[in-house]
This record gives sequence, C-alpha cells and structure tokens, in this order.
Amino acid sequence: MAESFEITDEMKARVGVESPPWTFEVTTTGVRAFARGVGYTDPVYYDIEAARKAGYRNLPAPPTFHGTPIYIPGKSEETFSTPLECDITVDHGLPNTIDGGKVTEYYEQICAGDTLTCVTKLASLDLKVTGSGITMFIQTIEFKFTNEDGKVAVIDRLKVINH
Repeated sequence: MAESFEITDEMKARVGVESPPWTFEVTTTGVRAFARGVGYTDPVYYDIEAARKAGYRNLPAPPTFHGTPIYIPGKSEETFSTPLECDITVDHGLPNTIDGGKVTEYYEQICAGDTLTCVTKLASLDLKVTGSGITMFIQTIEFKFTNEDGKVAVIDRLKVINH
C-alpha cells in the first residue's frame, strides 16, 4: 500500500487525453438480453408494441445499457472492444485497484436501432488520504456517448482507485 504518492507532471499531462471514437450498436436483441440478465420484467424492454404505447420509438435501453461495442479484429482490444490505440491510462505503479463507482447522466433517450459513438477521456486525477494514513490515487474516466444526430446521449464517469 502506498503511504506516500505524488501525481507527477507527466500524469497531469494525460488529463483530457481522449480516445479515438468507437461505435456501439443498440439492438433489440441487446436490449432484451440485458433486461433479462438484470431481471427487468417490464414489457417495454421486450415488446416493441408495449414500448411504443409507453411513448418510446422502439425498445428503450435499460439503465446503464448503452449498446454493444463493435469489435473489429486487429483494430479492437480483445476484452472491451475499445480501439487498440485507446491509451488514456496513467502509469502509477500501485498494485491494488478498487472500483470507486460510476455515475451516469442521461441527456437523450436511447432505444434499439440507435448507434452511439463513444469517446473516452481521463477526466481527472486526485489524491485522498485515508484515516489510517494510506494515500489513494483516484482516476476519473469519462465515457461520452453521442447519438447519430450528434447529440450527447449519455455520459458515464467511472472512478478507479489505486493504492
């Protein structure tokens, strides 16, 4: 565990660096599978007619589901399908990682049939000292999803804590 840790100028220079854009498809199959997987039973996630009666143009994306990233062999990372040249990370040398949570802000309705473009960036770097004197390094990573009309549909902010 890090008892002392500093954010270097090299690390600070990474703040604001953006990934290349990557594409997510929101499909009826994806909406249904996600909704079923998390236990949603509302018919709007399964039945297009029920969704339209509820005011949606198609099956609505359940909360936190922004589609499936398109995987392209040789151009996409194997696990998350991010672009291979997507390097927004910071070298810190700390051995332990904790999920610091995620905040999602919605701006536009997301429905099956939508195609979203995501750009990821390192939004901020912070240090917090615990009550026991351990320094925690906190990175905030922002995922901005824009719809096919060029409007920001959703922004996720993920905190990654290292110590």
